[in-house]
Amino acid sequence: MKRPYRVVVAKPGLDGHDRGAKVIARALRDSGFEVVYTGLHQTPEQVVQAVVQEDADAVGLSLLSGAHLTLVPRVVQLLAKEGRDDVLVIVGGIIPEGDIPVLKEQGVAAVFTPGAPLESIGTWLGEALDEREEGLHP
Repeated sequence: MKRPYRVVVAKPGLDGHDRGAKVIARALRDSGFEVVYTGLHQTPEQVVQAVVQEDADAVGLSLLSGAHLTLVPRVVQLLAKEGRDDVLVIVGGIIPEGDIPVLKEQGVAAVFTPGAPLESIGTWLGEALDEREEGLHP
């Protein structure tokens, strides 16, 4: 990584299981990211406000509840409304294979499902943010 990127890890919606989000947050922290974990039961508006207030480079949305096709597009829309469509959006959790292309069409950069190696998530995210930064600041 070219610099320590800031990532907001969020649990939008009513899903009450956050162990996976906490594991990801810790793995990203251990890989050199600055991580802000928002806690359970966040609205899309709260997630976006955290991204704006923390001046985050990326947001990781953890969803197990099946509401990903409702909550993720709302977060993407609100980021654009706040002028933060530069934020890399990644999604993790129980996401049906058929929904992954739909999420990517709506602006999600990557989807990580159960079993994705923790190291590969941090490596991918660091490289993606490095590439984005190079594109913005050649």
